[in-house]
Amino acid sequence: MDTLTTILGIIAGIVVVVLLLALIAPKGYVVQRSIIINKPRQQIFDYIKFLRNMDYYSKWVMTDPNKRMTYTGTDGTEGFAAAWDSDIKQAGKGEQTIEKIIDGERIDIRVVFIKPFAGVADTYIATQSVTEEITTVKWAFASKMPFPMNAMLLFLNMEKMLGADMEISLNNLKQILEKE
Repeated sequence: MDTLTTILGIIAGIVVVVLLLALIAPKGYVVQRSIIINKPRQQIFDYIKFLRNMDYYSKWVMTDPNKRMTYTGTDGTEGFAAAWDSDIKQAGKGEQTIEKIIDGERIDIRVVFIKPFAGVADTYIATQSVTEEITTVKWAFASKMPFPMNAMLLFLNMEKMLGADMEISLNNLKQILEKE
């Protein structure tokens, strides 16, 4: 009985520590990256507003070229949704939907992850002219984690993990657009 009491005490202690950590941990995170592309703003925007073009530059979308895709609506317009289902754990299953478009400036996308972990993220890609032929493209990704799962944010470096993939994706985008 002493062994059982000890085991239960250890488990209770671990639960209390996790709950305390979750109380002080951030509830969400924002990761953003930007890149300069030597093309006019509208030309870049006219490319990024189509979610299907992510097949060519987004590291996340390119994780599984054999994923099963389902599309709803008209690409490049508000309400368009692209759902994916993959047998590769890193790609998982989910859907992204264009929530809002400010022509030439910004596209807001809601991403719903189903597996391997459920979650929701709001992301946007914005363009800003530096000159007539040079544009800054900014990509931001924001998400929240429910209590007590948010305790993991104390140990996960989302800035580094997601930021590296965003940089790869933005560099891919730059290469594609500057070749045109």
